[in-house]
Amino acid sequence: MSKFTKEMVDSYADKLLIGLTEEENNLVLNEFEIIDENMELITKIKDIEKVTPMTHTLDDFTYELREDEYVESINIDDALSNSDSTEGRQIKVPNVVEVTK
Repeated sequence: MSKFTKEMVDSYADKLLIGLTEEENNLVLNEFEIIDENMELITKIKDIEKVTPMTHTLDDFTYELREDEYVESINIDDALSNSDSTEGRQIKVPNVVEVTK
């Protein structure tokens, strides 16, 4: 018996404001089933609770922070001169999301 149902997936999709087609819903259910099967396998590993959790995939992970250096940037007028459409000191771009009122 599956722990996840079509209704659960639809409910979560509605809460996230994403609509799912029947095909997408089935895809999500199949993915959840695979995740559930893998979680079951992990719980069957002997002494799994004794394993120390990783904080990073590389044990010898080191990093060096660089010094902040001020670098002169391009003049705003020069940058705007390369644009076909400007509005004040900004480049005007087409709307990609329709605004409804």
